[in-house]
Amino acid sequence: MRISIKELNKYPLALKPFFWSQKKRYGTVLIPGLLWGRVPKLFAAVAVLYGVLSRKRSPIDPELRSLVTVRVSQINWCHFCIDINSSTLVKLTNSMEKLENLDRWRVCDLFDDRELAVLEYVEAITYSDKQVTDEMIWQLKNFFDEDGIIELTGLIAFQNLSSKFNSALDVPSQGFCKFSSDSDQDTKY
Repeated sequence: MRISIKELNKYPLALKPFFWSQKKRYGTVLIPGLLWGRVPKLFAAVAVLYGVLSRKRSPIDPELRSLVTVRVSQINWCHFCIDINSSTLVKLTNSMEKLENLDRWRVCDLFDDRELAVLEYVEAITYSDKQVTDEMIWQLKNFFDEDGIIELTGLIAFQNLSSKFNSALDVPSQGFCKFSSDSDQDTKY
């Protein structure tokens, strides 16, 4: 890691409930939270945006959110994000199949038309040498209203922020998903 994390007792009291919640949910405090927590106002802004994007009433269902977050993380070489988001995807699908084939989604028949349209959009936003086209938006309108497309775009942008932050600071995986821990270091995405 390129930036050190502080001892837990060195963070402001206002962040303690977030860290407690992470420890309860994941069994440990997440390293990115400790890094963002070095600047509490940034931590708060990121936490609020994450909460809005991952709320239960989101038009983007949890499985699709996981596909999006894993794919963005693969593209951005974020070992931590691949690890934690892969774990979520496997839990939601009760299968490794989509995860194992996500980096080759274009040539795999595991993904439905909605997922294909979303994954194409993910790559157009995430790869700097690609552009979103009117055709992509038209395809997305088969599955989402305009507010849903805004939320999807926000999710992709947020995951790019998160995975680029973690990748730049060389945040390691924390061992949430065995598959991702083994493969993200050996596989080019």
